[in-house]
Amino acid sequence: MADFSRPGSLYGAVDLGARKQALDAQAKREAAGPQAASSASVVDVTEETFTADVIERSMSVPVVLDLWSPRAPGSSQLSPVLEKVVGDLGGKAVLAKVNVDASPQIAQALRVQAVPTVLAIFQGQAVTGFQQVLPEQEVRRWLDELMGAVEQFYQANPGARPPGEPGEPGGAEEPAGPPADPDLVAAEQAIDDGDLDAAIAAYQRLLARAPGDEDAKMGLAGVNLIKRTSEADPADVQRRLQDPADLDAHLLAADLEMMSGSVDEAFARVIAVVKRTSGDDRDRARKHLLGLFDALPGDDPSLAKARRALASALF
Repeated sequence: MADFSRPGSLYGAVDLGARKQALDAQAKREAAGPQAASSASVVDVTEETFTADVIERSMSVPVVLDLWSPRAPGSSQLSPVLEKVVGDLGGKAVLAKVNVDASPQIAQALRVQAVPTVLAIFQGQAVTGFQQVLPEQEVRRWLDELMGAVEQFYQANPGARPPGEPGEPGGAEEPAGPPADPDLVAAEQAIDDGDLDAAIAAYQRLLARAPGDEDAKMGLAGVNLIKRTSEADPADVQRRLQDPADLDAHLLAADLEMMSGSVDEAFARVIAVVKRTSGDDRDRARKHLLGLFDALPGDDPSLAKARRALASALF
């Protein structure tokens, strides 16, 4: 059964601000009315379209993510079954198909170990899934459980139900929720416009007023990460890593790993730098690692492990 009480994250799939951008996109779709959200129930997804076709769409309907490969015999067996059972729902769910050979960054970000892998994405989070070829009956049972969990979520959170859906009294006539923070809106718009400096300034203004705002912390850390890696040459960084004293190279390599979704590897790299350095270099590496921590939700399991390792390295 899908568990919507357990927070999740897709922070590595496209960028670390995807969740916030998806919420903004949902608000725009709701303002346009339910007709604007209708689309095909099966879509092919690439790294460029992942945010729109998976993250954003999952704010309105559950998205069944089929991670497949033409090299995997199981994919050719499972994919047609998924298309059939999701199609039978009549648009209540979407099947998003990802060829992991053509879009390896998505597979890396989601830490996919084998194909086929199926994940259910809802409200920007991976909530359930399986990694083997199942018969149609079992797939239908899994999908029924998912849809039942989605309905339970909407019953517990009626304001989250998309306008006009059955079960929501008044449909689009329901009053809107509280307005979004203007600085958060400004940050999201700046990201859409490609103005990272403006996004950083907006997140900093929000944090000055609300230092504990996790969305702002994650957003600021994510934009800073994108900015630091935007002009990096991975081949040059790899070459420079041969020099253990090249602190800039090792920290930038960790940033690149973070962007690719290799979170544990990024943390381990910086902790290794902390272990072998001292003085200002050690303090710089420590602060860099804390900045990477901010890019993840506070309950991400990788954080507890990395914090213990950092404490051991320092003391």
